[in-house]
Formats: sequence, structure tokens, C-alpha cells
Amino acid sequence: MARKCALSGKSHQSGHRVSHANNKTNHTFHSNLQQKRFFSAAKKGFIRVRVSTEMIRTIDKLGFDAAVKKSGVRLADLV
Repeated sequence: MARKCALSGKSHQSGHRVSHANNKTNHTFHSNLQQKRFFSAAKKGFIRVRVSTEMIRTIDKLGFDAAVKKSGVRLADLV
């Protein structure tokens, strides 16, 4: 399973770990992904989706079906 949000497409970022001596080593910052279950009125049931915490806040605000529509992802692709 890819480390990528199913709705927003958010994934990792690259950067450096910087030591006290200002030595820079490569580092990957992973997005904060959570496995969460949402109720879909269109499917009339629960759907388990791996989404970022930022997207969870958006879903709480808009509702699951509206957030899926806004993100441009087909509901059939999530199942």
C-alpha cells in the first residue's frame, strides 16, 4: 500500500536532518496518514479509507460524499 492519501493525493516530502554541527543528511518526511472508516450516503454503508489528518478535518466539515466529490476521486475507486 502506497504512503499516499486516497483523497487528496498527499504523500511524502524530502528534506534534510540538520545536526548541531550543521551537517545535513537526507530525510523523508511522511504524511500523517490514518486508516479511517467513513459512512457514505451514496453507498449506504461504511467505507474504510487511508486519508491524511488534514483530509479528516475536511471530511468533518463537508461530509464524506462532498469531500470525495471535491477531491475529484470516483467513489468506486475507493472501494
